[in-house]
Amino acid sequence: MKNILIINGHQKYRSAEGKMNRTLMNKMVSFFSEKNNVKTTIIQNGYKIKEEQQKFIWADIVIYQTPIYWFSVPGLLKTYMDEVYAYGLFFKGAEQYGKGGLLTEKKYMFSTTWNAPEKAFNDPSQFFEGSSLEDALSHLHRIQKFLGMKPLKSFSCYDVVKNPKVEKFVSELDIHLQEVLNF
Repeated sequence: MKNILIINGHQKYRSAEGKMNRTLMNKMVSFFSEKNNVKTTIIQNGYKIKEEQQKFIWADIVIYQTPIYWFSVPGLLKTYMDEVYAYGLFFKGAEQYGKGGLLTEKKYMFSTTWNAPEKAFNDPSQFFEGSSLEDALSHLHRIQKFLGMKPLKSFSCYDVVKNPKVEKFVSELDIHLQEVLNF
């Protein structure tokens, strides 16, 4: 039995109400709840910093369910990271930069939603110039690495504004979770 923290980083943005991210988060909660301990945070609803820090200490695995806005996480999720990731609790100074992470026994996974189509990745002639999803998320991976956490393979839904194939995305998430996180 694992302790799993699922963070919904959605932030209302124009007409983006967050239904897709909520649906994916609910799928994860359902998937894990039967055999694991699950806690959640919905950034949009607010949070208490000390409680969030304790959730991280408690968790074996942290899953970030988030849309990608302008190639990064929404501002509220970034603020959450700034406020919750505390020196002395999540990381400390080290002789070698980036080696002071204190969450070394923990893993994390990104589950992201993109307006970009899947074909924009892994193709040198497309926007991301041959970069993979993991490459596009590398700055976010570095944040977690700085804390000492180990990555699990990311999951993503593409083209979610123009082609919101909710049933397909939920099915693909189920397969991903079984492959990557089925205990």
